[in-house]
Amino acid sequence: MSSAAQLMITSNFCHVESNGTMSHRAGVSKKSQLEILPITVSQLLSASQTSSDGFALCGWELHQVSVVGIVSGLVPFVTNVQYSVDDMTGPPLNVKLWVDMEDCSTTFASPGTYVKVIGSLRNFNGQRSLLAMDIRCITDLNEITSHMLEVVQVHMQLFGKVFDVNMNPTSVLVPGGSSGVHPENILPNNLSTIQSQVFHVIRRFSVRVEGISFQDLRTELDYLSTLDIRTSLAFLINKGHIFCTIDEHHFKSAEH
Repeated sequence: MSSAAQLMITSNFCHVESNGTMSHRAGVSKKSQLEILPITVSQLLSASQTSSDGFALCGWELHQVSVVGIVSGLVPFVTNVQYSVDDMTGPPLNVKLWVDMEDCSTTFASPGTYVKVIGSLRNFNGQRSLLAMDIRCITDLNEITSHMLEVVQVHMQLFGKVFDVNMNPTSVLVPGGSSGVHPENILPNNLSTIQSQVFHVIRRFSVRVEGISFQDLRTELDYLSTLDIRTSLAFLINKGHIFCTIDEHHFKSAEH
């Protein structure tokens, strides 16, 4: 695994980083270097369970993983805080962080904040959760893009596969470094994660004469808000990536 997927975990529990970002850290007695696998929520939810506390993805055993997403909610308990973290690749993931509620200096990542979570996948009462060792607030949004690039790079190296926008395998790498990706699997540059997902669905349905209706688009992307979908549609139309067909509520890709 590349050095970009390694992290030094220190013994501090909760402090402010030098760049001003807030960081939670679960207590660790000494410094330890861990190899961390960048991953998405959809991959964690689809990973196969190999034992009571063991999970694997494409035959690769999962240990420490990193996820980047937005906090959509949190519930504090006496001994822990449970976050809902959404990276737009699937439903929000439950993240549990053990805390000392008597420590008055403890602060929490508020809803709407982007965070990077380091932890291990666990199964609590039939629900998959990420047991967090570290939750760090993100202020530079370039780190979100960087994480997704690391996910793609590391998983292509490990599994020899090309992944779609939700990090599901789409094709196998062929000898000589060619990915075997067809043009229809290549998305336009400079699209956000949400815009890419909207565009991906529209292009998938562009084989139809009328394209896809807004209602069907909402059904396909039921984990996104209506506002996010409408905003993405406006952007994609303005950039010429999609166009309206039989009316203003049906859309088709201009690049299918």
